[in-house]
Amino acid sequence: MGDEILLTKEGYAKLKAEYEELVSVTRKEVAERLKEARAFGDLSENAEYDAAKNEQSEVEARILKLEQMLRQAKIMDDSDYEEGVVNAGSSVTVFDKNAGVEKVYTILGASESDPFKGIISNVSPIGKGLLKHKVGDVVEIETPGGKVTLEIRAIQMYSAGKDE
Repeated sequence: MGDEILLTKEGYAKLKAEYEELVSVTRKEVAERLKEARAFGDLSENAEYDAAKNEQSEVEARILKLEQMLRQAKIMDDSDYEEGVVNAGSSVTVFDKNAGVEKVYTILGASESDPFKGIISNVSPIGKGLLKHKVGDVVEIETPGGKVTLEIRAIQMYSAGKDE
């Protein structure tokens, strides 16, 4: 079994809902399309059949991936949050000394990251580099784009919904 997957309660609920939709609805719809495509006859030149088989393969692969993620999920809660220290589940205000701008990063698990919204993974270079640091710390982090220097200005516990 691989590493645990950090999720918020909301992130876990979204994955669970997607899984249930795929298993109870999508899987049946694809099976019906396969059945209809088979009725067209010669399967060797049946584009509808090929498309339905491909879709079935994708759906089954996603179901397996979601099952694995849900088995490995660790739901973050208040007991995981250490006050005054950057944790997975923190929203961190930093001053980027290279760019001369203030930024806010929310550090969550990889499956919930959305860099365009400032939600980064706890295993990304910046996320990993900020973990366990405190307000006032200046952290140098090696990223694929080069070294960045960040001064931590504020740390808060992430609350779902405010960034969505």
